Amino acid sequence: MLNLVGLGLWDEKDVSIKGLEIAKNADMVYIELYTSKWHGNIKELEKIIGKEIKILNRGNLEEKSSEFLEEVNDKKVVLFVPGDPLIATTHSSLLTDAKKRGIKTEIVHNASIYSAIAETGLHIYRFGVTITIPFLEKTGNQLPLSIYERIGVKKKRDLHTLLLLDVVSEKNKYMTPNEGIQILLKSEENFGKGIFTEDTEIVVFGRAGSERPLILYGKVRDLMNKDFGDPPFVIILPARLHFSESEYLEFYRVK
Repeated sequence: MLNLVGLGLWDEKDVSIKGLEIAKNADMVYIELYTSKWHGNIKELEKIIGKEIKILNRGNLEEKSSEFLEEVNDKKVVLFVPGDPLIATTHSSLLTDAKKRGIKTEIVHNASIYSAIAETGLHIYRFGVTITIPFLEKTGNQLPLSIYERIGVKKKRDLHTLLLLDVVSEKNKYMTPNEGIQILLKSEENFGKGIFTEDTEIVVFGRAGSERPLILYGKVRDLMNKDFGDPPFVIILPARLHFSESEYLEFYRVK
C-alpha cells in the first residue's frame, strides 16, 4: 500500500496525528523535498515515528517511478510530501501508476500554500490559475510571452494571480521575490503591454505556517529592493480589491 502523507507548511510539528500513526506502522518511509522548501528536521521526524526516512529526488518519482513502485508492491510504504500531497502533479501521476499496478493508495491531506494565502486577507475564491515564474536560464533568458500574457488575461478577468517562485532543489536554490519582480519587470520591458510595472501593487507572502510569516503589500517600486529573509515566498498580483480585502491589506502596506 502506498500512503502519501502531507508534511504541512513548515516543519515536523505540522504533520497530522493520522499521518504519524501510518508512518509508525509502515514497512518503509520516504520523503521528497524537491517540490517545495521544507524547514523541518528529518532526524526529528525519524525520532517521532521510530523509523529511518530515505530521501527521494525528482528522478526517483518521475523517470524511475516504476522502480519505486516495484519496491512498494506488497509493502506498507509512506511517502512524506511538503504541503499537501496532491498539489504537485508528479504525485498525481505516481498515484495513477500505482492504481494501474493494483497497488492500494491512501492520501493524508495537510495544509498548503493554496489555503494559506487567505492569511493575506484576499478571498480565495477570487484566485484564478496559478502561474510559476521560472529561472530565466531555463527559458532562454526571457520569460515566455505565454506566461506574461496569462498574467494579463487574469488581470482583465479581475482575478487575483498567485505567482509561485521557481525552485532548483538539487542546488538548494530558491527564487527570491526580488528575482521574481525583476523577471516580470524585464518581461514588461520586452513585451510592453502595461501588465507589470513599478506602479503595480503586489503582495509578497512568505514563510507561511511558521512563527514569523511575512506579508508585505505595496507598489513594486517600494518592494523590489527589500530584504525578505528566508524562503519560501510567493508573489500575489491582486485584482480590484473588495473593501474587506483592502481594509485587511492596509495593515501590511509598506510605508
